[in-house]
Amino acid sequence: MISQPVLQVRNVTKHFGAVKALTNVDFNLEKGEIHALCGENGAGKSTLMNIIAGVLQPNEGEILVDGTPTKIASPAAAQSLGIGLVHQEIALCPDATVAENMFMAATNRRRSPLMNYASLARDAQAVMNRLAPIDVRRKVADLSISSQQLVEIAKALTLDCRVLILDEPTAALTEAEAQALFGIIRDLKAAGISIIYISHRMAEIFSLCDRVTVFRDGRHVSTERIADVTPDDVVRRMVGREITQLYPPKQAQGEQSDEVILSVRGLGDGERIDGVGFELRKGEILGIGGLIGSGRTEIAEAICGLRRKVRGDVLLHGKKQTIGNYRNAVDAGIVYLSEDRKGSGVFVDMSIAQNISVLDLKTLTGPLGLMNAKAEADLARDFTRRLGVRMGGIAMPVSSLSGGNQQKVAIAKQLAVRPKVILMDEPTRGIDVGAKSEIHRLLRDLARSGIGIVVISSELPELLGLCDRVLVVREGGIAGELGEAEMTEEAVIRLASGVGPHGEPQKIKAAEHVA
Repeated sequence: MISQPVLQVRNVTKHFGAVKALTNVDFNLEKGEIHALCGENGAGKSTLMNIIAGVLQPNEGEILVDGTPTKIASPAAAQSLGIGLVHQEIALCPDATVAENMFMAATNRRRSPLMNYASLARDAQAVMNRLAPIDVRRKVADLSISSQQLVEIAKALTLDCRVLILDEPTAALTEAEAQALFGIIRDLKAAGISIIYISHRMAEIFSLCDRVTVFRDGRHVSTERIADVTPDDVVRRMVGREITQLYPPKQAQGEQSDEVILSVRGLGDGERIDGVGFELRKGEILGIGGLIGSGRTEIAEAICGLRRKVRGDVLLHGKKQTIGNYRNAVDAGIVYLSEDRKGSGVFVDMSIAQNISVLDLKTLTGPLGLMNAKAEADLARDFTRRLGVRMGGIAMPVSSLSGGNQQKVAIAKQLAVRPKVILMDEPTRGIDVGAKSEIHRLLRDLARSGIGIVVISSELPELLGLCDRVLVVREGGIAGELGEAEMTEEAVIRLASGVGPHGEPQKIKAAEHVA
């Protein structure tokens, strides 16, 4: 006898105005299975998950829980049914502690006016320790993005879930943190809990999951057992076409230039980084790799005035720059794309046009301090066309866009001020394979146009496939540089972890300048 699915979605349709996010979608989840849900950004995955979790209501169709048609009117109703959702984007209260965030839902349900904080911290720490040694008494605002993602997951583990939805859960995690999460996921499966696993990382899907469902353009394309398909099969179903080359061609031998756009010499902040030096040459994409917490982001922030530097020089085309804050950096021609897209990259509730123009207000503002609406609209139309942003119009809020298109708007915002150098921190985190390919080609085109591109990435295939050279950061300094012929995953990992070619420990280079 075939068991009754824990969850069934039948003929669900959801539209936002004239835009159809889902059209007659079917999906079912068996007890104790890990079911992957794949699709490009904008395919409808998150919309369906928000419907299952009670955040959104469908326009048509029905949801069955244990075979019974059920209206899930709110997130609280979903939780009462045993459905928990871990969002891709961080949705924590930054001024509350880790423990308070983890048990917020339970706290809202309690009737006692008094809180036993000792008991709360003890219970929260027991759950948190399964993932990482994070002190649950710390405020969430003081944690890194990866630690905040672990808190989101721990928060879901405190719920008595029968169905757990994980939306890109490893996008901000280190390899060790991801492996700890995989162990927990397998334990949950063994306990009979059903998991919907949304990810663009094929290695994770094929290692963890039992079945895979693919959505494309808001429609169900296929559902198959993992054993019956290959990663290439899934990618083809996702994009509806062959992606023959994820990374564009690198610099050819004749394209390489000795002209230096950016020079960094002896950079230090007296805290996290020290003695950092490198050069970025015209036409190249320079990668920065290393473990999370090694100082990669801090280097970028110090260069562009978002982190106080106590020593060192930044030069553009050989001219020393005085950069005390981010405004100075933008005026000089250096811009920074943050790894935290929703927190620092874009203003999700503002329009696409307003986001693109926000760094260029001086140019777009008239003598009376009023915005030139036509100039702003022309600027937005130009960049959304050049970057291929899929949207309903430039007046639409950025929140209406898929993750990949939000990232394109964030890049357009930087390009609008005609920069000389763009520092990009995790430029393709959490976006699908098709959008990644488009952004990789865009970055190569920008480099060839004369803009200096620095890419910080935790994804080794991206560093090796996209970049012409890679600098590896360890303990706040440059551990080494890898040219085209030396760039392998093993070489990056050895430098990042401080292990030499024969297993001996290596020291950070103490040179003032690494060319």
